[in-house]
Amino acid sequence: MMMLTMIVSYLILIICVLVGMSFITLLERKVLGYIQIRKGPNKVGYMGLLQPFADAVKLFTKEQTMPLKSNFMPYYLSPVFSLFISLIVWSVMPYEIGMMNFNMGVLFFLCCLSLGVYSTMVAGWASNCKYSLLGSLRAVAQTISYEVSLALILLSFIFLVGGFNLELFNLYQSSVWFLWLTFPLALVWFASCLAETNRTPFDFAEGESELVSGFNTEYSSGGFALIFMAEYTSILFMSMLFALLFLGGDPSSILFYFKLVMVGFLFIWVRGTLPRLRYDKLMYLAWKSFLPVSLNYLIFFMGFKMFSFCLLII
Repeated sequence: MMMLTMIVSYLILIICVLVGMSFITLLERKVLGYIQIRKGPNKVGYMGLLQPFADAVKLFTKEQTMPLKSNFMPYYLSPVFSLFISLIVWSVMPYEIGMMNFNMGVLFFLCCLSLGVYSTMVAGWASNCKYSLLGSLRAVAQTISYEVSLALILLSFIFLVGGFNLELFNLYQSSVWFLWLTFPLALVWFASCLAETNRTPFDFAEGESELVSGFNTEYSSGGFALIFMAEYTSILFMSMLFALLFLGGDPSSILFYFKLVMVGFLFIWVRGTLPRLRYDKLMYLAWKSFLPVSLNYLIFFMGFKMFSFCLLII
């Protein structure tokens, strides 16, 4: 019975995530429209509310193209695997209503983050197109570089809260948000999240100006839709994780979802404001700026924990 409840609750969560993902695409198009002094989608349904569903119907009913020289099975399965990884990682969300509760939620998140690279790499390689391959190679180098900073920041917080369970972050932020205590880390985390989800100004895997469309050049209709869905599901998850780590809040409260939407809005705002960086500057930022900052904070938190431990012994 317990297993059945867990499966049903997880399925409900996935349905809610997919609906939220469809509406965050609408929010993005609206916000970008107003940033560029135009309207955005406003014809399908009331104020364009049905636009995401119209887009989904259009994409999934279009003809599926298959490049003749592509490696068919990896080409076909990598978008499915990409969406699967983006959805399975939501199981770490710390609900208190009988859903899956991971004591090692942080580790599971890092594992899923690492696996996400493979779907992009295989999608680019299996397409047998030089633009796709270049886009996927860029994405792999970029994701691996920024994963290091993300892992070190998470390790700092593990020292701070004393465990791998994401519920601890809600518990420890009942009085004060971690955002005020570790503001530089929050900025580094947000920038690294932009890089991990291939968003502007770090969208080198999908560089239209130099790579036609990047790793998804050869994809159309359903395959493209699945890649698109995986990207926006990851954005939604990263927004949730930022709200959980730095802004406190219980996932059972409405205020938590308001914070989540505000962080999602920041992702869109950055896209409407900043141009794409140069690739060498992206790597310089990861290894010579973010890595030293996150390492120094990690050493500081380790020292802080040791100091408090010594005080307890005394």
